[in-house]
Amino acid sequence: MDFKVNAVHFSADQKLLDYVHGKVKKLEMMADQIIASEVYLKLDKNGDKENKVAEVKLLLPGNELFARKQCKSFEEATDAAVQALKKQVEKYKSKTS
Repeated sequence: MDFKVNAVHFSADQKLLDYVHGKVKKLEMMADQIIASEVYLKLDKNGDKENKVAEVKLLLPGNELFARKQCKSFEEATDAAVQALKKQVEKYKSKTS
């Protein structure tokens, strides 16, 4: 699986990148058809405390799955997005099998 992380308007430290990679890598165990994944970590401009956004896109044969979550931390947002994608991957697998 090809894996990319893009930090928008800030530079992510290696610890955060490793955390995100580990979480998204677990999705590959659910479906070996995943071709690539892209993660965008963004800081939302509003004054709210929950201003960390994680967007995760998975490319599968003939399909693209996407989840966007906004939370207090990037780790929390990544967890929520990966959880949403797990449900989408299960649905995708049930349709293709």
